[in-house]
Amino acid sequence: MADKLSRRDWIASSAAGLGMAALAVGTEAKPLLAEEKTGVSVVKKGRIKQSIVNWCYKPAWPDVDDLCQTAVRLGIPSIELIDPEHWPTLKKHGLTCAIAGSHGFRTGFNNRDEWDECIAKLKERIGQCAEFGVKSVITFTGMANGLSKEEGADNCVEGLKKVVGDAEKQGVTICLEMLNTRDGTHPMKGHPGYQGDDCDYCIDILKRVGSPNLKLLFDIYHVQIMNGDVIRRIHQHKDYLGHIHTAGNPGRGELDNTQEINYPAIMQALLDVGYNGYVGQEFIPTRDAWEGLSEAVALCDV
Repeated sequence: MADKLSRRDWIASSAAGLGMAALAVGTEAKPLLAEEKTGVSVVKKGRIKQSIVNWCYKPAWPDVDDLCQTAVRLGIPSIELIDPEHWPTLKKHGLTCAIAGSHGFRTGFNNRDEWDECIAKLKERIGQCAEFGVKSVITFTGMANGLSKEEGADNCVEGLKKVVGDAEKQGVTICLEMLNTRDGTHPMKGHPGYQGDDCDYCIDILKRVGSPNLKLLFDIYHVQIMNGDVIRRIHQHKDYLGHIHTAGNPGRGELDNTQEINYPAIMQALLDVGYNGYVGQEFIPTRDAWEGLSEAVALCDV
């Protein structure tokens, strides 16, 4: 079985290595900018509910209180994919967790021998979410490990049906994430071997399970790489959008003019289809973290 690697595991395992050293260049927290000092929120319109994905910005703000203060200064109401032990700290700052983590992407429902692990973790997390008021939790198909697409999908449908009832009873939405398999240069830019690497494939699994509490984590970066046609897909799959992630492509960096995705138009498409969930900023900083994050937040504040 492939080595299991969650977002949190990746951060921990990379911190001592050259990879994290490279990521950390330019991401250390710097003295407050003028806008930070004045307390003026970057968010002006607030029609798109934005969220900070914890693992990306942990190198810049390793202290959870500091990251919370950053979110508050930005005008963002959520920090996501952060362990439940930190949820009380979020609450102290008036924040929520838009989506909770669960098992890592290397395990999933396509592999029957991983069902017990995935179901146990999801049931535990669903209970924690319900108790604390967190509305969503992430899940994955897992790695192909020699399984055909058809068999993997069949296993996902059968396995997810074993846990989605708990989500329905407790008012929590499980979000299945599609990931790209094309970019293999970095463990968090691409996920070679991941079975759910096609938007329509994942949507078909959701349709077959047939629960309003099972939706898609539509990661714009991954969809762009594997499928493209992002705005049309948002309209086509509007009823299945459970959560959104961002990042610039190519490279999974900032949402700036060095990358190809038109984020304001995509945010407008989300508003046009009536999406009222969260958009999580999940790019990997390549320069000053506050500068890049504030630019991305402003760009998505349509």
